[in-house]
Amino acid sequence: MMTNHQDVKTNPRDSQAKPEAHAEYMVSVVMPCYNERPTIVKAVQRVLDAPFPKEVVVVDDGSTDGTRDVLLNEVEKMPNVRVFYQDKNRGKGAALRRGFQEANGDIIIVQDADLEYDPRDIPSVVQPILDGDADVVYGSRFLGGPHRVLYYWHSVGNNLLTTVSNMISDLNLTDMETCYKAFRSEVLKGITLQEDRFGFEPEVTVKLARRPGIRVYEVPISYKGRTYAEGKKIGLKDAFRAMYCLARYGIVKR
Repeated sequence: MMTNHQDVKTNPRDSQAKPEAHAEYMVSVVMPCYNERPTIVKAVQRVLDAPFPKEVVVVDDGSTDGTRDVLLNEVEKMPNVRVFYQDKNRGKGAALRRGFQEANGDIIIVQDADLEYDPRDIPSVVQPILDGDADVVYGSRFLGGPHRVLYYWHSVGNNLLTTVSNMISDLNLTDMETCYKAFRSEVLKGITLQEDRFGFEPEVTVKLARRPGIRVYEVPISYKGRTYAEGKKIGLKDAFRAMYCLARYGIVKR
């Protein structure tokens, strides 16, 4: 089992203050990765190049394709990056929980390591929080941003899951399954999350909606989806799990 490498990066400030427009703030970009050797360096670098104050928290979820060697030899040497290693593959949700626990920023946002989402969109995603209008912001792939055209039945599945989620949560989201979810840190850390895999998306949505006074916004983002040949991992079984999670955390009220 590899040890955590926490001592090679900068020490970002730990603030519990609510970020406001024009105030100093920091965004923790939590990046789970599993077998992303071809893209992980470029993904981290693109986050670092994007124009906003940040730390990057990478959580490797038991990769077996050489990703860990790249993280050890290259990514850990980048500024404002901390890398953590799961002892085995536990799933995206488990990796995110670890990343959220380690995050120090005023705002926390999820960034996949596969380059489907463009880090240059992050400033527009977090802006409603900075303006004091939102506690949580979802970056929607279906609000008019440019996107690669792929997989009709995936879009049908996304629409179905979002519709059921909206019925349970009484939100009117267009893209519940989006990766880009930004949270005020204290809001996210006040929620107990349980799902280990892709069930994170419906779980966090339902649990956020249940909290009184939480303000949720959506903004358009771009999207460059991958094919399965290019490494896409989410599949039909994850859609069924998402539906189960909506029932478990919504209807059953657990």
